[in-house]
Amino acid sequence: MLWRISYFLLWQIAGGGLGWWQGGPWGAALGAALAAWAWFVWDLLRGARVLRWLRTGDLSEVPAMRGIWGEAADRARRLLRRQETQIRDSQDRLQEILAALQATPNGVVLLDAQGRIEWCNQMAASQFGFDAQRDVMQSIGNLVRDPEFTAYYAAQDFSHDVVLEGRFSTPSRPVRISVHLHPYGDGRTLLLSRDVTALEQAEAMRRDFVANVSHEIRTPLTVLTGFVETLQTLPLSADERSRYLGMMAQQALRMQSVVQDLLTLSRLEGSPPPGMAEWTPVQALMQRCEEEGRALSAVLSQNQPRQHVMVFPSKDALHAEGDIAGVPTELQSALSNLISNAVRYTPAGGVITVAWHRMEDGCAVFSVQDTGPGIAPEHIPRLTERFYRVDRSRSRETGGTGLGLAIVKHVLQRHGATLDIASTLGKGSVFSVTFPANRLRGFSLPV
Repeated sequence: MLWRISYFLLWQIAGGGLGWWQGGPWGAALGAALAAWAWFVWDLLRGARVLRWLRTGDLSEVPAMRGIWGEAADRARRLLRRQETQIRDSQDRLQEILAALQATPNGVVLLDAQGRIEWCNQMAASQFGFDAQRDVMQSIGNLVRDPEFTAYYAAQDFSHDVVLEGRFSTPSRPVRISVHLHPYGDGRTLLLSRDVTALEQAEAMRRDFVANVSHEIRTPLTVLTGFVETLQTLPLSADERSRYLGMMAQQALRMQSVVQDLLTLSRLEGSPPPGMAEWTPVQALMQRCEEEGRALSAVLSQNQPRQHVMVFPSKDALHAEGDIAGVPTELQSALSNLISNAVRYTPAGGVITVAWHRMEDGCAVFSVQDTGPGIAPEHIPRLTERFYRVDRSRSRETGGTGLGLAIVKHVLQRHGATLDIASTLGKGSVFSVTFPANRLRGFSLPV
């Protein structure tokens, strides 16, 4: 301000001096007045430049000047730049939040006070069939027409969620979506959705598991109770008592098998994966599996006119296959179980072919092929579920507990192997196990 006053006085002195030189005292007064008006117009033009720049706010066109207007322009430029930086930081923060919402596995939809979509992530767009650009400011009630959601939204009771049928749901592959609304801000609503298909399937499997375990143990327990009452109340001959005791022992063994398989599953799920320190010769593993398979076939075919035709790899061929890393008892249990299933479900006289061969990538494939009744396609994905049976009556006739393939699946997963099932009704099935190359040693890859 002092510099501005000094500058004005200099204009006055210069104007007055020039007027005195031209016209004496009156000329000095006139010169000082003209100098004051000239300074005022010049200062007004400088202020107009600053105002014109402030209207645009373009930081690249800041007027270069000195004095109070220059200081005002410089301070305004700093404020604008600081505000621009804050806006840029806020936009970056907003983009980070939106990116995080895009990355979440759940659907997120922002609704205004009228229930119109302000923003949604790709997961929500996929789950409900939204278009993230086209459907902005569209009413959620017009886009999600499920009656359960309509009632849920109209009730305005958002203390719980509602489960809807997914967009891609089919009878064979149901999809269930949980939707929960959360009010926030000034009448706005946050819609969160997540796929709960796996959770509902797990809950259904848990219920089925409890029911199946209860049934598998209750049935033989009922038989045992009945035989015990018979032995206690009826006078029986020695032969009848012996026969009833034999049946009781059979039912007790059945319950023991179920409990043993459940304990095996629990142990497999709770123990860490096996390391690479223990190696077993493939030849010895396959030999034990062959012995168990042939023994079971002999027992089941005792009163049959024909025997199973069982084909196994030769010992010489298996000798060149080297070793496999893992727990020998678990591996033998899994592979023998596949052979046992083929023996149990293949009629007498059928052919069971067991093979072991190497792939070009170093993996090895163990396969069991039978000529049994085959399995319908809709049953194949569920064969490894606990207690799942294609034919319950036939499964019990064969003596299975319904846990064998579940144990096989867990053993193979622990050893990094995969199980593939191919079957045709009336023509038989092929169960194939692929072991990774890092669990095999002692043989060379094919040239």
